[in-house]
Amino acid sequence: MAPLTDFYQLTMAYGHWRAGRHRLPAAAELFFRRGPFRGAFALGAGLAEGLRCLRAFRFSAADVAYLRSVLPSTTEDAFFDYLATLDASEVTVSAVPEGSVVFARVPFLQVKGPLLVVQLLETMLLCLVNYASLVATNAARFRLLAGPDMKLMEIGLRRAQGPDGALSASKYSYIGGFDCTSNVLAGKLYGIPVRGTIAHSFIMSFTSLEEVQPRELLPLAGGEPVDLPALAKSLLQWVCELLQTPPEKTNRGELAAFVSYAISFPHDFQGLLDTYCVRRSGLPNFCAVALALHQLGYRAIGVRLDSGDLAQQSKEIRKVLRACGAHFQVPWFETIPIAVSNDISEQSLEEFSRELVEVNGSPCMKLTEDEEKMTIPGTKTIYRLYDVAGHPFMDLMALEEEPLPSAGQELAIRVLGRLGETSKVVPTTVEPLHRTYFRDGQVCEPLPSLPEVRSHAQVSLSLLSPAHRRLHEPQPYPVAVTERLHNLLTELRQATQ
Repeated sequence: MAPLTDFYQLTMAYGHWRAGRHRLPAAAELFFRRGPFRGAFALGAGLAEGLRCLRAFRFSAADVAYLRSVLPSTTEDAFFDYLATLDASEVTVSAVPEGSVVFARVPFLQVKGPLLVVQLLETMLLCLVNYASLVATNAARFRLLAGPDMKLMEIGLRRAQGPDGALSASKYSYIGGFDCTSNVLAGKLYGIPVRGTIAHSFIMSFTSLEEVQPRELLPLAGGEPVDLPALAKSLLQWVCELLQTPPEKTNRGELAAFVSYAISFPHDFQGLLDTYCVRRSGLPNFCAVALALHQLGYRAIGVRLDSGDLAQQSKEIRKVLRACGAHFQVPWFETIPIAVSNDISEQSLEEFSRELVEVNGSPCMKLTEDEEKMTIPGTKTIYRLYDVAGHPFMDLMALEEEPLPSAGQELAIRVLGRLGETSKVVPTTVEPLHRTYFRDGQVCEPLPSLPEVRSHAQVSLSLLSPAHRRLHEPQPYPVAVTERLHNLLTELRQATQ
């Protein structure tokens, strides 16, 4: 995986090597500058993939041969010999557990090691964490909008950025709170529940009830098989009369498709209603087939809409289902799930940023008039401070050598964005956020399973106060630095002016 990098990382690596700086101890951090989607939080994801790639980080003979062909001809041969010896055995990675809520300016991941290797790892880690966190955060926002009971299904495979993007989207949507995916390969590889019923193409392939084969379905309780097309056709007359819809306006190919699918999957029948006209065809045909199944002891699992005004149509469909349930004395009709699909999305997550914060023991910072773009120097320890209600109310960055803050004791801090004034806070609980996951070339912390990461993400989200968790105009989440870290920041600022 070592060649998974930007070309300029290699040219910079050569510059460090030629200047004799390549083995200087360095530290870098991955963070984002602003809350995604104008929200207050993100979900950190992609850590496990990053650790797997770190373990396999090395340049093969073929990699080195390729780099010889693309780097300038003036590049010394000894540099390529050096690249052939590189691995991540001297790299240490600490991070927030995957699936944790993270906030702007707070490092999600820290990398320490020789300067040249830390430089070469930058692009790879950004690639593996950026998209993963984008998808997980977007999924988490959908889960918060939907509430805990509504089922969310990821069906983006056909629109994804190739197979790798599709698999990542399925995996990290699941971490963010989705229940299932349409992606069969993702289900096989990651154990994510897979779901799916029918598409418009299946319905459009039928033209009449005569095409339905086989035609009979055994009642659930046993007995003689029943001609389901004939039963559904007779029930359609009663449904159309109730809905005041002319039977001749219903599409018989659609009815045939519904009946054929119901015979194949009597326990999992879901009607896709909008291939033709929802009100005049899709809904009456579905009700007829669902009632036919009911007479044989089965229950339809739902309907789906894929076009039009989804919210308004859902309300109208619910009224019809309730009316049918009452008229035909089928109580479960009133609670038939209504699924919607088609372009249900949120705006994209901003790209993460990653910056060097220390080289050869000397803190580094990016000095800019825009405080948002200014990096916080030094190797740091990150703490999350909780209030008496158990909600996190602030993340605190301290220099690595500072002592652990004590719960119940007053802390003097400086909040980013208001660095000119000292504030005092008293946390009820203090939680160190980072764990060391990679050392001496090996993953040194047990990695949780995908369901465990998913569960941790939901717990992490549930701990947020409503003011920080809300999706629109949330209360900004404060991030602060200790007085010692602020003093270092001030010293570096003054030294560079």
